[in-house]
Amino acid sequence: MTRDGSGRAPATDAAAALLGRLIERGLRHVVLSPGSRSQALALVAAELESRGLIRLHVRIDERVAGFTALGIGREDRMPAAVICTSGTAVANLLPAVLEAHHSGVPLLLLTADRPPELRGVGANQATRQPGMFSGFVRLESDLPVAEALADAIDGDEVAPFRAAADEGWDAAVGAGSRVAGPVHLNVPFREPLAGALPEWLPSSTGVVAASDPADAADETAETEWGAHYQGGGGVGAALQVAGPEPVVLAAGPRTVVVAGADAGTDAEQLAHEGGYPLIAEIVSGARFGRHLVHGYRRLLSDPELGGRVKRAVVFGHPTLSREVARLLSRADVEVLAVRGPGEQLNLNGTTVAVDGVTAPSAAADREWLGAWMRASREQIVDLSPAAPDADALSSAVPAERLGAISAELGAIRAPVDRAVLVDAVWRATWPHDRLLFGSSRLVRVADEILGGKKVPVHANRGLAGIDGTVATGLGIAAASQRGATPGVTRVLLGDLAFLHDVGALLHPPAEGEPRIQVIVGNDGGGTIFDGLEVAGIAGAEAFDRVQFTPQTARVEEIARAYGWEYRRVTTRGALDQALTSPAGGRQIIEVPLTR
Repeated sequence: MTRDGSGRAPATDAAAALLGRLIERGLRHVVLSPGSRSQALALVAAELESRGLIRLHVRIDERVAGFTALGIGREDRMPAAVICTSGTAVANLLPAVLEAHHSGVPLLLLTADRPPELRGVGANQATRQPGMFSGFVRLESDLPVAEALADAIDGDEVAPFRAAADEGWDAAVGAGSRVAGPVHLNVPFREPLAGALPEWLPSSTGVVAASDPADAADETAETEWGAHYQGGGGVGAALQVAGPEPVVLAAGPRTVVVAGADAGTDAEQLAHEGGYPLIAEIVSGARFGRHLVHGYRRLLSDPELGGRVKRAVVFGHPTLSREVARLLSRADVEVLAVRGPGEQLNLNGTTVAVDGVTAPSAAADREWLGAWMRASREQIVDLSPAAPDADALSSAVPAERLGAISAELGAIRAPVDRAVLVDAVWRATWPHDRLLFGSSRLVRVADEILGGKKVPVHANRGLAGIDGTVATGLGIAAASQRGATPGVTRVLLGDLAFLHDVGALLHPPAEGEPRIQVIVGNDGGGTIFDGLEVAGIAGAEAFDRVQFTPQTARVEEIARAYGWEYRRVTTRGALDQALTSPAGGRQIIEVPLTR
């Protein structure tokens, strides 16, 4: 069917109905990759941006677009919409969909498609898009073709698209099910693929929610950041499920609180109220408080501490240590897992899933807590640069003064290793900033040695892949940076994770410059494998070839090619200066590391 006399096209009207309703529900971010079949959605999105109703982020790589939207959803806890054309464009969203599914991040996919009659007949750029993400989305829907709506698009015929928007939004945020995650709305279009914009396209938000979720997130950034998503994913057959009311813990069993990725502040609160040792991963958002256990890996391996645990209460998704996995797999440990994002924890086959946990009214086991705290103090690692000797620097004795100057210069010029790198980044980050750890060796070093600090931390630990890390960081920056003095988003990752997502460095000149530092610990390959079993099994040549995968990429030239500011630092003094004096905009800081 051709356009009617008004110049309107059913495809554009359908796109307007779908996006208009999503805006009414609270949509604020749209990430778009260009394409022909998706042009109606793209042009409507561009008009909505010009009216100030959404922030539009254009990325030519759909995989980058998916992870950018994932980062926005991670920070805002509200879904961003991804628009793309048909064919392999849709398939490139799968990595972000998998991560969103396993980590419980809300995400909306609006994928343009060929109409049903062009599927399975060899038509260009046509494949089986409905069901492409089956098993990993909270809802999937193949929408009707809009052509039949041309004669009455202003009437009830828009209802299927508005209804699809409502169903998709509710499923993405976990309404009813309490399980936030990705949603796939497949939108087939017949030609003409675009026409005049309808007069009823929204000119104001008409948001159903009480306030802009972005503003709400900004207001609570320093006090309640890290409250974990509600809900859970698939549950194992042996998993026991408690009732909907919070479980009041019985006094007595020797208990620890375990905080994995996205655990949030609830874990620290329970540890504080119940008098329990807190085992908090660096990516948990709970790594602070008086009961935080330093060096928890070694202490869990101690038969007098980890060996005597009888009960573990788990928040979030623990992934960073085998010691925690072994604890939660033990048959003699009662494990209560607070429902969170993604798949529900059940490593020992008898884990009890609960909606919440309340500390017992009885007095805490002070002997148990005290034993952990005494051992914890012995594990504290202090990597802070030594304070200058003010007396010696001002001494009239030349030898004393020169010795102090030499010591201070030595501290400033000290080379950077992994421990120094993670410590410097941790110290430079504050509640108004954001910190994203890539799935590299550095996050494990950070988890082993860093102390407590209440700062906003992100990590894609749903599947712990290295892909999409830079794009996720850019999404977090886009969602978090508002006002006159926005914080800095720091992305700490290894060289392979950086190179895996080089395409994310391409930033459209029409979009505002985020304040972001991508800190690349460059040891020339995948040194994380040096500490795994494979290093003792494979021959040196084969290990380097297929595991370590050495690389000699020139990070500086990559940065310059994509228009990023670049700094290479080799000393602690230069690193501290680079981290705490960002020039603004996009910056790559390369830190060479030895293998």
